[in-house]
Amino acid sequence: MNPGDALGPRTFAITRADLVAYAAAAGDPNPIHQDEEVARSVGLPGVIAHGMLTLGLVGRAVDEWTGGAEVVELGCKFTQPVVVPAEGAAEVVVAGTVKTVADGLVTLALEVTCGGTKVLGMPKAVVRG
Repeated sequence: MNPGDALGPRTFAITRADLVAYAAAAGDPNPIHQDEEVARSVGLPGVIAHGMLTLGLVGRAVDEWTGGAEVVELGCKFTQPVVVPAEGAAEVVVAGTVKTVADGLVTLALEVTCGGTKVLGMPKAVVRG
């Protein structure tokens, strides 16, 4: 990996069934992730994916790009919700660019979108390469 290298976008589908499974695994039963009425009652546009599920997909993309390199840092700001429809799936696209390579560390600048809207602010990964 060299500075400026573009990393091929990865697309991940999130369904309502994924949200149920993630809630059980994460111990996060918040109904905004499963109940349309509750989500709308608190001002959301509909049922939303867990932020950490979205960040987990970023980690999966980083793993695929780097062949399983050690992740030293992975972070972002949760800026926009990923709305998951009752039927079908929300598609999250993770794209990246190699920002720097120094002292055995590779820093990746990332862009994470759903429906063309950026859903994570300042997403970044650092791997030991």
